[in-house]
Order: sequence, then C-alpha cells, then structure tokens
Amino acid sequence: MPYLISEEAQDLLQDVRKFCENEVVDTCIEADKTGEWPRELYEKAAEQGYLQLEIPEEFGGVGLSRIDVAALFEEMAKADAGFATTISASGLGMKPVLIAGTDEQKQYICDLIMDGGLGAFCLTEPGAGSDASAGTTTAVLDGDEWVLNGRKCFITNGAVASFYCVVASTDKSKGVKGLSMFLVPATAPGLSAGKEEDKMGIRSSNTTDVVLEDCRIPASNIIGKEGEGFKIAMQTLDQARAWMGCLSVGIAQRGIDEALKYTKERVQFGKPIIKNQSLQFKLADMDIKTEVARQMVANALTRMDEGLDYSRESAIAKCYASDIAMEVASEAIQAFGGYGYSREYPVEKLLRDAKIFQIFEGTNEILRIVVANNLMRR
Repeated sequence: MPYLISEEAQDLLQDVRKFCENEVVDTCIEADKTGEWPRELYEKAAEQGYLQLEIPEEFGGVGLSRIDVAALFEEMAKADAGFATTISASGLGMKPVLIAGTDEQKQYICDLIMDGGLGAFCLTEPGAGSDASAGTTTAVLDGDEWVLNGRKCFITNGAVASFYCVVASTDKSKGVKGLSMFLVPATAPGLSAGKEEDKMGIRSSNTTDVVLEDCRIPASNIIGKEGEGFKIAMQTLDQARAWMGCLSVGIAQRGIDEALKYTKERVQFGKPIIKNQSLQFKLADMDIKTEVARQMVANALTRMDEGLDYSRESAIAKCYASDIAMEVASEAIQAFGGYGYSREYPVEKLLRDAKIFQIFEGTNEILRIVVANNLMRR
C-alpha cells in the first residue's frame, strides 16, 4: 500500500480487501447492469464497521487518521467506485455537523451512522449547480420550528439517508450571507425523495432529488449560526474534494491492475504484448500519474490532520486525480484493444465511473478557479 498507514489500518485494509473481493465486486457488477441500489451490501458493510470510518473517536469512532481512512477508501473504489461513493458521501453528509454543529448534533448523527445509517449533503438544485448562491430553497422560522421548502437534485444517498444537511435561504435579501445550514432527519414531515437517476456510472450508489414541502424541523436543528450556511458548505466541500481525489485514485489503480494483468496474458506475434516497449511506457505513465495523484491526496489529508490550510491542496488533489482517473481508464481500454470496449471486460466500466469525479464536489473548471484565486492572493 503506497500510503504510510498505522498497524491498525493495515489490519483493517486486509479485511476491507477480503470484503470487497467476496461481497462488493460481483454485487456491484450486477447493480451496474440493473441500476438497483444493493441495500443488503451496505447492511453488510455497516456490520463490518465500514460506514463508521470517519466518526471521531470521541463520538464512538475508531480514531483513524485521514491517511488511514484514505487507504481503505481507495481499496473500496478499486472494487467499485459507486460503493465507495456511497460511503464517502455519507461522510460528506456528516461534515457540516462535525464542522459547525453542537455536541448534541454531532452525537445524534454519529449514533445514526453507528447504527448503520447514512448521511446526505443537500446543496445542488436544478438552477444552482456551480453557482450555489442561486439556490431557491427557503427556511422560515415559525415559532419553535423551521419550515423548509424547495428541491435539491443529484443528491447521493438521497432516498436512503437517515439524515440530511440542507442549505436553505433564511434571508434572500442577503444573498449568500442569507444562507443557513440545517440538520433534517429522514423522518421529518414534508421530506421526500424523487425518482432515482439513471446514471452513466457509479450505478451502485443512490442518486435522487430531495423534496422539501413545508418540511418542519425543530428550531435547534440549525447548524452553526443563521447566515453561515454558505461558509459551512464551502468548508465541507474543501474537505470532501480530497476524498473524491482518493476515490479517483482507486479507479485509476484498478485500471493499472487490470491493464497489467491483461498485457501479461495477451499474446500477439508470439509474445505477451507487455514485451512491447510502447505498452511498457504507457503503463509507466499510468503508474507515475496515479502515484502523483495519490500523493496529492495524501498531502491534502495530512494538512487537514495537522490543522493547516488545505483548500488549495484539496482542490488540486481532486482536480488532478479525477483527470488522471479518466486518462488511465481510457488507456486501460486501449491496452485491452477491442475487448476493452466490451462490457464483458472490466475496464469500460472504469471510464463510465470516472467521469462523474470531474463534475461533482465542484467541477474541475471551478476547482481551477479555486486554485487561481489562491495564487492571486499571494
């Protein structure tokens, strides 16, 4: 394992690898065909404690470093990016509370995850993608309750989450400074999920609209202060981008592994095709770029653990790693030749899975703006 991880994480990594080989790969191949969310798989993952990896130790977690968790997430993404996305997106749903919530809110969501639940983060709307400030979801205080109305879209775990962190406007006249963040239980009246998206890739994850129709939650369910929702959301995404880079590395590593195995076995002109220097160079470039991406992820996560600034580093990690995942997946298909284009072989799926990582948690175009803004502030 290229990450330098603790002994505890090394033991967990072996367990995760076996679980992925025995439970994840075949189940997710079938889910990729049908588009059905494999609930039983995630129940088994919860029993193994894999949903709880990002829970802080003081709230019942195992106390792993972010680098330790990255090694486990990469292994999951190698097996299936949709499986890893579901678990990582649940951690995304936790982050606003862990960043700005009360101890009671933190314990509440951690208990739900410990019991096998999932979280979801609700920012994107049909008319508000990269421009998150254009959202129209509202929250109005009515006595001792907030009443939420609006529609969020492309929400990972949208129909299966136990709780949602929702961005809504509490004062439209203030623009982004009028946005607030709310903790919404799945049981809240007026909350529902829309139709599941028929996606190109990561088809073993659940993606739906989340609809709020006079959805009532206690006034105490605001996360942080009124008007801090946009800031909390951006802090959340700054963290989440490094994890999306981590999953992208897992996709790329799977592409390398599959291409290496195939080119050693495939014989043309009387010798394995890996004996051709052109393919050796191709594989070397795939490995070089994937390792650079992995170390960019490690750098961002280490800075988080050390309490240092990481916005730029997280943006770089996600942007570079997702671009490399697409490139490596494409090169893996090329190494397979015509077989790579067939769904009977594993590499075409990698390309379909990789594409979304250039889009969600901030498109790579937006992330280049983030990096450029950091440069201009120097």
